[in-house]
Amino acid sequence: MTEMLLKYFREQQKQAETERIYNTQCPYCSMQCKMQLVEQTHVKRKTYKTIGRDNPTSQGRLCIKGMNAHQHPLHKDRIQYPLLKVNGEFVKISWREALDYIKEHVTEIQEKNGADALGVYGSASITNEEAYLLGKFARVALKTKYIDYNGRLCMSAAASAASKTFGMDRGFTNSLQEIPFTECIMLAGTNIAECQPTIMPYFEKAKENGAFIIAIDPRETGTTKIADLHLKLKPGSDAALANGILKVIIEENYLDERFLQERVNGFEEVMQYVACLEFSVIEEITGVPLEKMYQAARMFGQRETGMIFTARGVEQQTDGSAAVQNFLNILLSVGKIGKPRCGYGAITGQGNGQGAREHGQKADQLPGYRSIENHEHRMYIADVWNIEEKDLPRKGVSAYEMIEKIHDGEIKGLFLVCSNPTVSNPNANFVKKAFEKLEFLVVADMFESETAKLANLILPASSYLEDEGTMTNVEGRVTLREASFPRRGEIKHDWEILCEIAKVLGKEEYFSFSSAEEIFNELRIASKGGIADYSGITYERLRAEKGILWPCRSLTDKGTERLFETRFAHSDGKAMMVPVSNQAIVPKAKITKKYPLYLTTGRVVSHYLTGVQTRKSASLSARNFESFMEIHPSTAKKYEISNQELVQIESSCGRIVVRSKFSEGIRPDTVFVPFHWADSQNVNNLVSEKLDPACKMPGFKVSAVNISPSVKRSSY
Repeated sequence: MTEMLLKYFREQQKQAETERIYNTQCPYCSMQCKMQLVEQTHVKRKTYKTIGRDNPTSQGRLCIKGMNAHQHPLHKDRIQYPLLKVNGEFVKISWREALDYIKEHVTEIQEKNGADALGVYGSASITNEEAYLLGKFARVALKTKYIDYNGRLCMSAAASAASKTFGMDRGFTNSLQEIPFTECIMLAGTNIAECQPTIMPYFEKAKENGAFIIAIDPRETGTTKIADLHLKLKPGSDAALANGILKVIIEENYLDERFLQERVNGFEEVMQYVACLEFSVIEEITGVPLEKMYQAARMFGQRETGMIFTARGVEQQTDGSAAVQNFLNILLSVGKIGKPRCGYGAITGQGNGQGAREHGQKADQLPGYRSIENHEHRMYIADVWNIEEKDLPRKGVSAYEMIEKIHDGEIKGLFLVCSNPTVSNPNANFVKKAFEKLEFLVVADMFESETAKLANLILPASSYLEDEGTMTNVEGRVTLREASFPRRGEIKHDWEILCEIAKVLGKEEYFSFSSAEEIFNELRIASKGGIADYSGITYERLRAEKGILWPCRSLTDKGTERLFETRFAHSDGKAMMVPVSNQAIVPKAKITKKYPLYLTTGRVVSHYLTGVQTRKSASLSARNFESFMEIHPSTAKKYEISNQELVQIESSCGRIVVRSKFSEGIRPDTVFVPFHWADSQNVNNLVSEKLDPACKMPGFKVSAVNISPSVKRSSY
């Protein structure tokens, strides 16, 4: 009888449950891990879980963020309808009303102030199709030169350095599959253990195979734990450290002289400059003992194969572009590029940090990595878009410089897509004041972010579960993100929103797309012949081949696994080395009596960017529900700060209050604060507005601060 009852209940349960599986890929970091959302419908409720799918990049792995990614698009706070601010409060309106509102204000602002009175602020988290369309929207529908994106705060230094050195910028010069077999790895300013956890097995496998790993970071992290040598440098001294390593390589003759002679320009100038430098000065600047520089140089120089990887620790500085160039100088000096198991990788931060910078969101860029100031490039894109070349706007300015123009009243209206600049930009207090001056702010997003709260109009945008399109991951592999989860309410895709706005502005003929694939097919044409050539890539191929590394110039082209095997992308086929000063052109913050400590910033494994999405995940938010300041115990003792105590941190730009967290693994002259929180915990309130002159990257990684207990203690 018991067995019969159990059988009956099992049958009833089976009949009462259904299961649906949605293919997608993670919305967070640049690994873009493939995954599936499993939806189970029970008698009275639905449950969800995310599992990994096999793919060439992450091979089915997921990190804690990916496993819980579905929690934010399913959150109760998701915006599902257009919201118009009326008397300081958001009220639900129809799409027709929203579009009429946009048309009225765009027309009024541009008739009164000109086309450039409107700006567009994009994102490196949207698809390639939407990044492409956003650039076209700014230049064709709005006819404004002012467009840039949040990737300016992420990848601009590495991109500009690679372009100057190699003649082109693809995040990785090799595929990930080569990493486990290289013999020496230099990880400069990258904490992949927390920022890109699913890439870690490649480096762990390399270590198992005998690779010598050098980590460069002011802190001990999950990444430095796998290193054989940790160079714990002072924040902001990366360029000088690279000079020290390069000086050893030259003096001990680890040079690949044939490679330098045949494939590189500028080495003689670099050698002459480095010869004039004193090791004692480099030691003082970096805080790294000379013997450790020798060890790093010898290991990287002597091993037959080697790779260098950089990330925000090196790049987010006012000389970030030059610092990356100097690490590329090291790579070129020993000839470790364009060969098996030899190369460079910029560990991209945002999900589509690579693709989003290739197809027109940057102020100076047209699709295919073309230059907006190059006449031939302009003519080609104008022809693809069926407009006159003279009607194509010229170069605008970088993201932060756009904000300065907002503050000065030159830009009066802004379209913002999938970004939170009042939190993510430096000098955040200033940025918020600038946004409050806008006459017209339209935000397309999933939630009321800190920036969206300042908008006149919020448009409900789709999530990674719902929005199909291509993304280009950390290694330059174009992937197709399938997305079929049903949209709630009146949510629209970003590309649909842009097309509908263009239609009411009278530009429908240029934006008559009915699917993401249609947009991609135009992108293919627009990129053809450019540096980032996608013309040989199709949705059909991406489904069959699970991703293709660009450039891919024809339907029979298998893509490019390894760059620069025979020539670099400069017109003469050679790479370019340039001398890099120990000192930044734009002076960095220096510690003083008033501000005696360095502040550096970064991520934690459970959160992403400004935390708008990850804080909507209960599983992730519970891991880190507030910000913190990592501090060495000896430093804390000096400033009379206890562990887990609220601490005030102050710079010349502002102040915040966070909780202290003791760590023996950080330099005593440095404190660390993650950047995922807003308001009184927003570390970017402390960061200066100074920018790298080459790429306009802010100096997030080096600020001078003072610290004190937040609550004054009683004297008795």
